[in-house]
Amino acid sequence: MWLRRAHKTWGLLVVVLLALPLKAQPVASLQDLLNQAQAGDTLRIKSGLYAGPVRITKPMVLLGEQTPIIDGQGRGTVVTIEAPDVVLQGFVIRNSGRVLDQDDAGILVSAPRVTIADNRIEHVLFGIYLRQADSCRIERNTITGDPSLETARRGDLIRLWYSHNVHILNNRIQHGRDVVIWFSKGVVLKGNTVTLSRYGQHFMYSDSALIEQNRMLHNSVGAYLMYSRHLVFRKNLLAYNRHASGIGIGLKDMDHVVLESNAVIDNQVGIFVDSSPRALDAQIHYNQNVLAYNDVGLQTLGPAPRSLFENNSFIENYEQIDILGGGQFTESIGSFWRQNYWSDYRGYDADRDGLGEVPYQAVALFDALTDQTPALRWFAFSPVVQALELAARAFPVMRPVPKLTDPQPRLRPILPEGLPAAKQQPSAALALAGLGLLLLSILVMGKARLQPLR
Repeated sequence: MWLRRAHKTWGLLVVVLLALPLKAQPVASLQDLLNQAQAGDTLRIKSGLYAGPVRITKPMVLLGEQTPIIDGQGRGTVVTIEAPDVVLQGFVIRNSGRVLDQDDAGILVSAPRVTIADNRIEHVLFGIYLRQADSCRIERNTITGDPSLETARRGDLIRLWYSHNVHILNNRIQHGRDVVIWFSKGVVLKGNTVTLSRYGQHFMYSDSALIEQNRMLHNSVGAYLMYSRHLVFRKNLLAYNRHASGIGIGLKDMDHVVLESNAVIDNQVGIFVDSSPRALDAQIHYNQNVLAYNDVGLQTLGPAPRSLFENNSFIENYEQIDILGGGQFTESIGSFWRQNYWSDYRGYDADRDGLGEVPYQAVALFDALTDQTPALRWFAFSPVVQALELAARAFPVMRPVPKLTDPQPRLRPILPEGLPAAKQQPSAALALAGLGLLLLSILVMGKARLQPLR
């Protein structure tokens, strides 16, 4: 009898236990495992929940199997790496502290030759912070900040401080403050996607960098490059950056920069230029960029000297060129415009070489007025503007001085090759498809309409 009752009791207990929700608990002390490891060891960490924060003080390889979780429990930095030649790969790293002036982060690195790859870093203040950590690699990570915080109260999801020759490749970053590169030379950023943040990329005092095939979408600013020299910025997509500042690409006191084959689409300002170049022996080269559907295509703080603009395509920006404070781009200050495409060009191609026979001149009267008085933009779509432009065309005495002259404008735009696909942003992909259809229609209409009659 007692045995039969015992069976019933144990059966009921098993059913109750199976019905209870199971909570993930730390399965081992990860810090103990790290302390026991020898320099150069490879540790394969099994799936589970591991309590942080943890500190790595020896060269080693940590490989996560089936995505183990290191949880910082809201205290300080989750993983601190103080040894060189460390590999951290395949983990979920989450729940850093929230103290902004303590730089609480998912991962803090203060040693060279560290690789951080294939991790998911989430619910953190700062993401990956490299501090005097040369020759590191940050690749294929997904880093997510806290969207509940105001943008200014978030941390930078990637920050470099005096960290040279770092490669930042194919990361996905969202809901952060900035991706910041400070006082760091020889940095390569390639294939990254930054969305819903303040600055997609923010360079200061960081020379000899390559920024290539990145996507900066739905931020306040796509990329802002400041106080640096010898940067190559090419084949990047900067779109829908309309929060607050709303700039696609910003240049401030930059020297020897190449901006090439970028697509700058649907921003408040496509490219903003402030005192660039700064040095008298420096030049900025703008080549084969597409600036399309921005409120302002190119905006400069005064005319930009020592700058070469060639083979760019200005497509349906509400205002193609805006010179704040007035002035002109002229060859006398070293500002050259060669064979760019302008969607508002009204010339023709007589010899079928793809170039217009009549120079393009930026002479819109209302644009000239708003350059002097930006508040007039309130009237941008009013009938008054149309009346002003009609009067300027009818009465040459009202015609403003051209902001620039492009002697041989293109009749057809150039679409850069090798732009990054916007896989994580369907709206960006649709915009690029729409841009492609627009370019195709321009090519077709150009053949039919712009050739001379015979």
